[in-house]
Amino acid sequence: MAGLPATGLLLAAAGSITFAVKAIIVKLSYRHGVDPVTLIMLRMLFALPIFVVMAWWASRGKPPLTRSEWLGVAGLGFVGYYLSSFLDFVGLQYITAGLERLIIYVTPTVVLLLGWLLYRKTWTRAQMAGMAVSYGGVLLVFGREASLSGANVALGAVLVFASTITYSIYLVYSGELVRRIGSLRLVGLATTVACICCIAQFLLLRPVAVALAVAPEVVWLSLLNATLGTALPVLLVMMAIERIGAAATAQIGMIGPLATIALGIWLLGEPFTLWLAAGTALVLVGIFTFTRAPPASKGG
Repeated sequence: MAGLPATGLLLAAAGSITFAVKAIIVKLSYRHGVDPVTLIMLRMLFALPIFVVMAWWASRGKPPLTRSEWLGVAGLGFVGYYLSSFLDFVGLQYITAGLERLIIYVTPTVVLLLGWLLYRKTWTRAQMAGMAVSYGGVLLVFGREASLSGANVALGAVLVFASTITYSIYLVYSGELVRRIGSLRLVGLATTVACICCIAQFLLLRPVAVALAVAPEVVWLSLLNATLGTALPVLLVMMAIERIGAAATAQIGMIGPLATIALGIWLLGEPFTLWLAAGTALVLVGIFTFTRAPPASKGG
């Protein structure tokens, strides 16, 4: 990555690390007896003003959205941010932050699988090899964690992988809207939709008294999650992409799982084992191979 602006590299690294903070904060919050519906509501309640301002800022001087564009934003916000976040929050009740981040990190392979299912896009051998290695790493860590923690690990892993699928759907279908309305405007509007969904879900499923009864630590952790673990990484990654491009930003993002594991050991007391080290290495090597592979030729 020689020759790339140092500012862009630092922004990409900071964005990856702050993304990693989210799982740690969620796990810390669960120690205070809060449920996922309440927890994600608090996170999105605090994040809502930030994303509203982001959407307003990105919309200045732009034409209003058409009805079809509003429907696209609403659909992407529901699937890519609300549903993905909720599944991830629920899954984190049952698995370690390290395993969660490794599952989330195979998102590029899920995007490729969806491309094949929806558009019959072909794969290269290098992409297939990278995919196999990365999934092997996830299965290695999952198998070890399941043997120690029981059947709930499988439930947690399935929920987090479902979160990865829904976010990958967002990535696959957001391309056209990004070209039409811009990435910052789309993110601001879609995340605003997700915030509203999370707040509405809480109001439908829980009495308001539940939110008022949470421990003060949960409130402060949710505020931290809304800023440091949600809004800030989105901005940092977008600023990094502007300076060094998406490919380089994705490569630097490989420090994300390492940051999550390190923070999990330090703040959560999660064990560091040779199984975790080996699985993480396989995931990183696999994703590096996958993302560096040239795209398949069209046709077929």
